[in-house]
Amino acid sequence: MEIYQFIDDKNLDQFHKMLSSKIRNGFVITEHNEKLPYVVLSKEKKEINHALHFVLTLITLGFWSIVWIYLMLTLSRKKDILVALDEDGNLFEEKCISR
Repeated sequence: MEIYQFIDDKNLDQFHKMLSSKIRNGFVITEHNEKLPYVVLSKEKKEINHALHFVLTLITLGFWSIVWIYLMLTLSRKKDILVALDEDGNLFEEKCISR
């Protein structure tokens, strides 16, 4: 396994800490390359209990609809992200285009 010159132990530690953080948050590794190093992570969409949120919206006279809309926008999509080290050894995260 060959590792490029620009990557040092500090950068690799940050890379692995970010990966473990993402995995704890529900992401799953779909593609991994140790040479470059980069990882593509994926998080499946979650189901929302619309009946419960409708009842809560009625009880709160519509105020809960803000939370309901936020949940629909954030949880109802599949998320793919790329975590990698660039040529200078800097850690970055980027959203991938969904398939």
